Amino acid sequence: MKLTRHLDQSLINHQQHLKEAVVLLGARQVGKTTILKRLFPEALYLTVDNQITKEILEHYDISAYRQLILPATKELILDEIHLLRDPGRAAKIFYDQLPEVRLFLTGSSAFNIKNKATESLAGRKIDHYLFPLSLSEYLVQSKITPDLVFPVLRHLISKNPFPRERVYPFDIKAITENVCLYGLYPAVMNHSDKEKYLINLVDSVVFKDLLDLSLIENRPAALNLLRLLAFQIGNLVNFNELAERLSLNVKTVRRYINLFEQSYIIFQLLPYAKSGRREIGKAPKIYFYDCGLRNALVSDFRAFSTRPDAGLLFENMVVSEVYKANYYGGFGYRLNFWRTTDGAEVDLVLEKAAALVGIEVKLTSNRTNGAFLNRYPEARLFSVNQSNIF
Repeated sequence: MKLTRHLDQSLINHQQHLKEAVVLLGARQVGKTTILKRLFPEALYLTVDNQITKEILEHYDISAYRQLILPATKELILDEIHLLRDPGRAAKIFYDQLPEVRLFLTGSSAFNIKNKATESLAGRKIDHYLFPLSLSEYLVQSKITPDLVFPVLRHLISKNPFPRERVYPFDIKAITENVCLYGLYPAVMNHSDKEKYLINLVDSVVFKDLLDLSLIENRPAALNLLRLLAFQIGNLVNFNELAERLSLNVKTVRRYINLFEQSYIIFQLLPYAKSGRREIGKAPKIYFYDCGLRNALVSDFRAFSTRPDAGLLFENMVVSEVYKANYYGGFGYRLNFWRTTDGAEVDLVLEKAAALVGIEVKLTSNRTNGAFLNRYPEARLFSVNQSNIF
């Protein structure tokens, strides 16, 4: 089987060697159901989105559950399990009472936000996370490149110098600019109206779980907060300023941002410090997992060459690529940014054990900031641009 998502091998290994249930989490429409059906075509597939299935599962009774299971069932995919009142309780019954059936669960943010889910499955599950496509996944699925790689990070683990420039057999500039505009949700790849799809994603999907769980009291304010964050990707986040602009208290702003993170919309980078404790309480930067979703939030799909935020979009793309690669590849780096009081800055700092790497992200330039090496002479410092990202 040809691997087309980075998570393929991890899921296969889990199925072959581990007894715990697979819990596959991620934002809506990133391909959770697709990947499980492709990897495990013989599995019995049940979706909680089906009302009859949902009613049976909400009996929370093994005799009722056996009505859904065929005698020869070896693997079971329970899709959209977060739609149950108590998804963890249902999964626990399957796991404990039907140990011969390998269990795969898919859910959006609501699954882990429902505290009972994680409590009921303690010691019985292992979480896996699926994000929008990586750049390498996009290139493989588009049949532009043959194999999956980890852009940027693959150069860091090799003994060769980080390339300042590379020659590609494809138009890497056009591809990265397209990704910066429309992102990497799987459905976007071949969609005839990418803008409409992404705008609909914002309107109907982004807050669905949070609204269903009544975790957001003020949807307009939450949407405006997310839009403000979209306008300031790559910049320091001032929670007090956001609260003042939106007429919200700071506690609510922080809670909403935490919910956006749990919904796999955004992620935070904290400033780098030798002692991790010193990062706590410092102003973070916020990035989006997907640039297309970000552009839909600010209603801006102008051509890349005309955009004043082109550099920030490219930075968001590179940082999210490194974030995804670090998780999928199990590299184990701690990701931060570095900034001094006088404005010297490195966009991305990766640290693991004794290894310290700074990455500066520029559209075209290869320039790096010597102040980082002056502070940390043991570090390596590289520049990533459109000529060497892949």
